[in-house]
Amino acid sequence: MSSSHAPQKKQVIIVLLGPTASGKSDLAVRLAQKYNGEVISADSRQVYRGMDIGTGKVTKKEMGDIPHHLLDVASPKENFDVVQWKEKADKAITDIAKRGKLPIVCGGTGLYIKALVENIAYPDVPPDWKLRKKLEQKTAKRLFAMLEKLDPARAKTIDPHNPRRLIRAIEIVKHTGKAVPQENTAPHYNTLLLGITKTGAELEKRIHARLFARIKRGMIAEIEKLHDPPAGRGMSWKRMEELGLEYKYIALFLQKKMSKKTMLETLEIKIAQYAKRQMTWFRAMRDIAWIASEKEAREKTEKFLRATR
Repeated sequence: MSSSHAPQKKQVIIVLLGPTASGKSDLAVRLAQKYNGEVISADSRQVYRGMDIGTGKVTKKEMGDIPHHLLDVASPKENFDVVQWKEKADKAITDIAKRGKLPIVCGGTGLYIKALVENIAYPDVPPDWKLRKKLEQKTAKRLFAMLEKLDPARAKTIDPHNPRRLIRAIEIVKHTGKAVPQENTAPHYNTLLLGITKTGAELEKRIHARLFARIKRGMIAEIEKLHDPPAGRGMSWKRMEELGLEYKYIALFLQKKMSKKTMLETLEIKIAQYAKRQMTWFRAMRDIAWIASEKEAREKTEKFLRATR
């Protein structure tokens, strides 16, 4: 067989995943510095402009001169979904590889990572405004119960308190008539999946410290500004609540529907619950190499890169 018919080698990528507050962003930067890489964010809220402190978005200083992709690519007033993210992530990987750099995907949104790694084509279902209007009248609890009947697999991994996500999941199932409607093709990439693991106590401690550090940095003021910017075209309180966690509970506090003390206590509990849901999702994924230190991450990365040369 001539060399022109030899199978083309798949693009090599590193994917660094883990629950919120586990230290993914810092480690991704250090791996990128060590292995001539660039970072692609896989976070469903960091795609939005102006949502910086509230999402724990890496700062310019924390980037350490490493280019970061898929941050600030959408308006927070609009929905940005897995279909749009995967398209942009595939383009970013091609661009990074063309420049001889190593693409390092970093994030905690399991749906995005699974779509990229397994090359899943989720249906690009257009919004059904009539259905959405009807579903918006229902509580999150009722929406979750509906989704459990329609798509039990998706219900296991979705945030049961996020009406926006619940409505979108129901919309997709109703439009396609299938549970977990997706089409798998051969994976595009040769991927090393690195998962950061922390003990429950350690993660809770990190979540607490990170939450109060962000409050100190001005997270409440940032969210207030998103609602009421100088131009007067801010995000609605309803949209804030749809975005969940920090945006939901700080919005309730800003509307005087919750005291600051209750808001902080509730938020810390909800973030910890979210971290557990993230881990449930990741544990269902195949071939994750779990790491507890940067040393382990480097060892596994070097072994992988040697094997793929």
